Amino acid sequence: MSAATLPAAAPRWRMPPAIVLALGWILLMVAVAILADLISPTHYATQNLRARLQPPLGWGGTWAYPLGTDAIGRDMLSRLIYGIRFSILIAVLGTLIGAVVGTALGIVAAARRGWVEEGIMMMVDVQAAIPFIILALAVLAFFGNSFVLFVIIVGLDGWERYARLARGLVLSAQESGYAVAIRTLGAGPVRTYAGHILPNIASALVVQMTLNFPGTILLETSLSFLGLGIQPPLTSLGLLLGSGRSLLLNAWWIAVLPGLVIFLTTLSMSLFGDWLRDRLDPMLAD
Repeated sequence: MSAATLPAAAPRWRMPPAIVLALGWILLMVAVAILADLISPTHYATQNLRARLQPPLGWGGTWAYPLGTDAIGRDMLSRLIYGIRFSILIAVLGTLIGAVVGTALGIVAAARRGWVEEGIMMMVDVQAAIPFIILALAVLAFFGNSFVLFVIIVGLDGWERYARLARGLVLSAQESGYAVAIRTLGAGPVRTYAGHILPNIASALVVQMTLNFPGTILLETSLSFLGLGIQPPLTSLGLLLGSGRSLLLNAWWIAVLPGLVIFLTTLSMSLFGDWLRDRLDPMLAD
């Protein structure tokens, strides 16, 4: 890159204030998830029935429970911290599973063509046509619930988006100069696709992951809210939201606080994903 292009490239990556705030919130949630054991005042399952339904500070509460307590006296700050940990963990693992499965199938479809491509794209169409939350409810109701199964189900949401994207990118990359040169030099399919084509399309796939992440969090929240996600004594943002729905009039903080965290997290990831897509798309110019 020449020196003349550096001044033009710098403004392209300059973050507007809204994106700075969004990225700051995302980093804060990641830090809370990682450091939950260190920053949580108590264990998320510790009960104190004599302190049940204590309001937060500013609404008559005390410093002993700055965000109040729930119906059986558990500290809402501790439960919110661990809820962020479990929800972020599930969302990250789910996003990675969907990205790996979808990308692998998309590459196979583009590489093999013929009946293999038709079969994979048929599965993509079926997945896109069925509301995934209904499919998830049916699987969880039939097979029962476990943490591993729940993460796998969440991860399979949206894999068809990665498959479509990867297939289109690989079909385009196959005809590019570097791919033709690599094949001419005798490189096999694994080296061509894994060693050269995949790194060149990775940026678009990373952007897709940032755009899918909010939907993964909302799916976990929805299933946990309905009682088919994370099960007690574990906790998550969706489970906290569901536990407070019957107490909105008397103890609003039990549902409002996790709902606010869910809203800010999904909004921040959506804003950051849109900004990152604009920065990495070569067709867009400032």
